[in-house]
Amino acid sequence: MPTSLPSPLRLVLVDDHEMVLHGLDAMLGHFPDQVTIVGQTTTAAAALALVAQETPDVVLCDVRIGQESGLDLCRRITTQFPETKVVLLTVYDDEHYLYQALRVGASGYILKRIDGQELVAHLRRLREGETVVDHALAGRVALSAARLSAGEFWSGAHLGLTQRESEVLELLVSGHSNKGVASKLVVSEDTVKTHIRGLYRKLGVSDRSGAIAVALREGLFR
Repeated sequence: MPTSLPSPLRLVLVDDHEMVLHGLDAMLGHFPDQVTIVGQTTTAAAALALVAQETPDVVLCDVRIGQESGLDLCRRITTQFPETKVVLLTVYDDEHYLYQALRVGASGYILKRIDGQELVAHLRRLREGETVVDHALAGRVALSAARLSAGEFWSGAHLGLTQRESEVLELLVSGHSNKGVASKLVVSEDTVKTHIRGLYRKLGVSDRSGAIAVALREGLFR
């Protein structure tokens, strides 16, 4: 008896740009035997309602949805609907976002420049239980993993900094304001201020210039 093919993956698309949604709809429409779009929306609230109503296999959403955070949406979906997987489909070619996505339960992180065939191939791998990462970022992730296995943790670990405090300090060294750091890490400015107070205390400094001076003296970021 021939083996039946698996049913198409049921997708919900979330992006604050209608043009992106139309483009994804058209692109994925060439693979009706593998994916079916059961809903699409431009807001996080509507996305949660769609997931509750349609129980999709996968939600594709951006890191940012207007003024809302796709990472927060991912956390809520994976908490409330554990059977639904979330993949971040974004233009942000940045390990910071990738690591945050994985922390909040995302099953994948893919860049929007991907073509339809590649996207569907990634989605098939999700069905097999894999976590999918865009090829453009996979090499950097592998390098980070190699460093961790060799005992080379994040910059500043030897000074007592948490990984997130190190990320914040690196952005301060790069000249980002508190608002800029918050935007880059997709957190609130209050959260950034909390991390900054923590790293000031651990570095034994009282202001931003002191923290940057320590970072430069220690050669934390190159």
